[in-house]
Amino acid sequence: MDSVVYDTADAYDADARDDRRGTGSASVARPRALATEAVHAGREDLAALGLHAAPIDLSTTYPSYDSRGEAARIDAFAAEGAEPEGPPVYGRLGNPTVARFETALARLEGTESAVAFASGMAALSAVLLVRNAMGLRHVVAARPLYGCSDHLLTAGLLGSEVTWVDPAGIADALRPDTGLVMVESPANPTLAELDLRAVAHACGSVPLLADNTFATPVLQRPVEQGARLVLHSATKYLGGHGDVMAGVVACDEEFARGLRQVRFATGGVLHPLAGYLLLRGLSTLPVRVRAASSNAAELARRLADDPRVARVHYPRIGGAMIAFEVHGDPHDVIAGVRLITPAVSLGSVDSLIQHPASISHRIVPTEDRHDAGVSDRLLRLSVGLEDVDDLWSDLDGALGFTSGG
Repeated sequence: MDSVVYDTADAYDADARDDRRGTGSASVARPRALATEAVHAGREDLAALGLHAAPIDLSTTYPSYDSRGEAARIDAFAAEGAEPEGPPVYGRLGNPTVARFETALARLEGTESAVAFASGMAALSAVLLVRNAMGLRHVVAARPLYGCSDHLLTAGLLGSEVTWVDPAGIADALRPDTGLVMVESPANPTLAELDLRAVAHACGSVPLLADNTFATPVLQRPVEQGARLVLHSATKYLGGHGDVMAGVVACDEEFARGLRQVRFATGGVLHPLAGYLLLRGLSTLPVRVRAASSNAAELARRLADDPRVARVHYPRIGGAMIAFEVHGDPHDVIAGVRLITPAVSLGSVDSLIQHPASISHRIVPTEDRHDAGVSDRLLRLSVGLEDVDDLWSDLDGALGFTSGG
């Protein structure tokens, strides 16, 4: 059996992954642990407001009797993209509930700001439009990426031109009009990992955009390794329950101002209810990621020992995603699961399985897909919070349906 699985001996021991920064007595100010930030960031003012849960502001517009003041604030936003001071103006400029989520996510990723959008693809589109507006239309990218991200770049739908490279070729691919380098680590769907620090060094002054959807800030914070922009499909782990669609870019305030201007102009705004659900989802993010990762590490071990499985991909960083290739027909596995849900997407509390070549990466040309390591026998499993023995029983039964089983 040609089976590969990475060492996961201490994966997701909660103590080993305690993300507390700094030490000292209780009287010494120090950065708060990630788990604490996840619960409290974006909510610090609630007690003073006499509230325990964050309010949901569903207003699309806000009354003001000072039209001169409104004009001045709108002019300032149009000129700089800074968040308007004072009361809200209009839902397309910003929303107080969404702003709480943005504040919290920026804190978790260790950035100055974050800007939320209606989907992950809207967020990526906004990044490209910011750079395009500066005449920097060229993008250097490394495969694999999420299939629709790949398609957006390859098709040039927003006027961008992409050069696909191996990570080692990034520096040589840069041009005077290169506006962005984009990578995803661990990558969708192969879980390939990159040395983000080395990639950021190769980028020089060109901003590095790292898609951190799979890892989340629980496992890595790309800005600490040199990335300027961190992209999330917040639909996935940040929401965590399969009931919200959103995207977000964590970044410095300078870049955030450009993103807000694009969001205002294109209308890719996040609904306040989605912002509320995402803020609530962040509070359990560390617990969910660690528990699901523990399940995934165990399932990866069992799959690697199974003769019906040709190869297992599980990242050294850990996480709740597994990719594996079967000797038999992968479609039989999809048809054979009963507890695991056969569906696109990932990062929910329940486990999902899908066949990338048929769904998430179908839009990528076959040759490019294969060159990126996305074989036709590859399955992607998003591991949830179910009992690991129940999950294995379901996988074991489904693998029995394959022609190689």
